[in-house]
Amino acid sequence: MPPLDLNETNWIVQVNESLSLELMPSDEQQYWEKRSIYRVPAGITVHNREAYRPQTVSFGPFHHGDDHLRPMEDHKRRVLVHFLRRSGKPLEHFLESLREVAGDLEESYDTLDPKWMEGGGKGVAGLFLQLMITDGCFMLEILRTTSQEANDYAPNDPIFSNHGKLYVLPNIRRDMLLLENQLPMLVLDRLVAVCDGKKEDEYINRLILDCFCSPSPNNPRMGKCLHVLDVFRKNLVQPTLDKAVSKRSKEIIRSATELREHGIRFRNSNTYSLKDISFASGIMRLPTIKVDEDTESIFLNLIAFERFHVEAGNEVTSYISFMNNIIDRGQDVALLHTKGIIQNAMESDEAAAKLFNSLAKDVMLDPDSSLHDVINKVREYCKKRRHKWRANLMHTYFRNPWVILSLIAAFLLFGLSIIQTVYTVLSYKK
Repeated sequence: MPPLDLNETNWIVQVNESLSLELMPSDEQQYWEKRSIYRVPAGITVHNREAYRPQTVSFGPFHHGDDHLRPMEDHKRRVLVHFLRRSGKPLEHFLESLREVAGDLEESYDTLDPKWMEGGGKGVAGLFLQLMITDGCFMLEILRTTSQEANDYAPNDPIFSNHGKLYVLPNIRRDMLLLENQLPMLVLDRLVAVCDGKKEDEYINRLILDCFCSPSPNNPRMGKCLHVLDVFRKNLVQPTLDKAVSKRSKEIIRSATELREHGIRFRNSNTYSLKDISFASGIMRLPTIKVDEDTESIFLNLIAFERFHVEAGNEVTSYISFMNNIIDRGQDVALLHTKGIIQNAMESDEAAAKLFNSLAKDVMLDPDSSLHDVINKVREYCKKRRHKWRANLMHTYFRNPWVILSLIAAFLLFGLSIIQTVYTVLSYKK
């Protein structure tokens, strides 16, 4: 056996050291469970990078310092002073509270630049905690504007005035739903605990729901959440009824207009839960969804979160996959719009259809999704002979208005012929 050179010897030493430090499976599981905020890889962002990038404000380390976001940093520092003055607590108390969980906060991020990990992580309570406190206080103030808890700002404040709420806050809220732009919920929990002495788990969840969703006294309990995007997602997929998980569907469902030709009717399920999709007795019920210029960015980030966070679930991804199946063209959107299912604020029905089609690129329906049960029921309904005849009749004769007019004329002519024959017979008898 030839002697090893220096490079090979060093490599063997490094591998052996790694073996001695290798995590056990249980330790690895705990290690990966702490990750909840991810950078979206270039392979995914290549089609629409701007959908994943904050446009107005950065939260957390991933986009901190981006040139186009720097103007908001002065506002963050100003808001921090407001927050501390209102709390009546010194900054040191907040810093000490977050220092206790600095390691957990750092491990929430998938990758961190070494500058945030001073001294290999030992100095994480420096720049990193300053960022967590500054961004966390700013985020809390934004969330509290909906409930009017933060009301000590000037009437002409650039952000918290009525003018700011109309023109600036919508852009900030949009940036708060980006996967790369999240803060660990633990930051908000600790800040509120020090500021108000509140330790109620659902307090921040309710602030988020009130800020991003329709206010409701029946907002469900979310339990422990990871960040703002996680709360928003859980609200979208909250269960409304216990539904049995069915076998995987065997084929893609038809478009909405084709399903209507088979006699299927569409109804609003009167909820906003993306899980509330059902089919029975020829009626498909779907939740209400508003489609506007922010929809693409919101759903792309929700899909990315489900893709990278193993325990997040796949409800949003499955919903988009399902909607992509029943929406092919603008007329499908128009049909669902008339039923109150899609509230379309895009420039056209075709634009909304293209939006759903683009969102569904490279996504698939979860094999364990209850939507497979819906698809199977629809497929069986459409296979029945009378529904096939109806669809064929609708497709062949009732899509062209000239054919419809010709049929009407033919029936009228046939009816007149019968009447003429009857009169002839009666006249003959007389």
